Formats: sequence, structure tokens, C-alpha cells
Amino acid sequence: MVGIIGGMSWESTASYYSQINREYNRRMGGHHSAPVLIHSVDFAPIEEMQREDDWDGAAQVLISAGQGLRRAGAELILLATNTMHIVFDQLATAVPGMLHIADPAGAALQAAGHQRVGLLGTRFTMERDFYRQHLEKHYSLDVIVPPEKQRREIDRVIFQELVRGTINDASRRYYQLCIADLAASGATAVILGCTEIGLLISPEDVAIPVIDTTTMHTFAAVEWIIGQ
Repeated sequence: MVGIIGGMSWESTASYYSQINREYNRRMGGHHSAPVLIHSVDFAPIEEMQREDDWDGAAQVLISAGQGLRRAGAELILLATNTMHIVFDQLATAVPGMLHIADPAGAALQAAGHQRVGLLGTRFTMERDFYRQHLEKHYSLDVIVPPEKQRREIDRVIFQELVRGTINDASRRYYQLCIADLAASGATAVILGCTEIGLLISPEDVAIPVIDTTTMHTFAAVEWIIGQ
């Protein structure tokens, strides 16, 4: 059984549920659907804790959710948000069976021979070292991010538009510009390091390969289910 700690935002959590089931059914056929448990938290208190730098408080909310999923029978747990992987070590210590969201993406990039990659996400994901260091340490990737002005606008689009289900063509064009700039700086692929960005950007929108962490995370979960 797969467990999902979601709600950050519910828009991307819905993508997790649908992608897992679509891929599982594609592989298994018939009327098969995936065995999944979801604990969807209220995002507002989490978002406030992020702004106040109360990561320990946020970690406790997620630990409680993860432990509940374990008690309900989940053996593999997905944290359906990139940003909150800032507390992944605390969470993984308290909740066995966590799968880091960057691992499937990092493995795919390494297998494809990429070395220098761009990263889009919230300002926390782009500016703090927890995410880039994980990819550098485990997958030998050189991770670059947009400049500060672009990071601000990327973050604004996530929190003011995407988490609310708003898809704006102007924002898509801005993200395309940011990705083009990363490519000009030597990135041969870009990581969509926020679980909502895949709602806005698809591989057809840009000239370099796109690695959507939501898709990679969910497909890894399907592989795990089938392998049981």
C-alpha cells in the first residue's frame, strides 16, 4: 500500500492520485486501480509556518500524518511536495518507508547522462541547499537556478496562481523564458521541482528535456506496487 502526505497543495495531490492510477491501470489493464491512502493536510498552517521559518512545527504536522498512514497500512510513503523535503530527514527518521522526491528524478537525469541541470521551484527549494545538495551528493549533478528576480516571480506564480488552480498563459511564457535562460547557462535539462509546475509547463513547451518530479515520484510508486 502506498501512502501520500498531500494537501500542499491539493491541486498537486490530485495529480498524484490520478497519475498513480493512470500509470498503474496502463500497466495492469482491465479495471485495476492502485492501492493508495492519502492524508491531505490543511495547507494554510503549513504555508504560514514556512513564512515564519517554523520548519520544526511543520515537520511535526507531517510526521503525525505519516505515522497515521503507516498505522493504516501504508508501507511506502510519498511526501507530495518538494519544498517540505526541507524536513525530510526528520520525517524519514520518524516515518519508515519514505521515498525522497528528488531520487527518481536524479536517477533519471544521471542515467540519461546529464551533468548540468536547471531547477525551478519555490524560493525555498531554489535558494536553500537541501535540494541541490541531495542531487549533487547522490547523483553528481551540477544544479543551477534562475537569478533572484526570476526566482521571486517563479515563487509568486506558484503561491498565487498554481496552488489555487489558476493557469495563466503569461506565466507559462515567463517560465519558458526562465528555462531558456537556464539552457543558455549550460543546463541540458530542467527539473520541475515544485509539484504544481507540471500543471503549467509540459515537455512540449520548452526546448530542453523536462523532468517533472510529480511524474517521476508517482511512477516510482507504481513500480514499487507492481514489484510487491
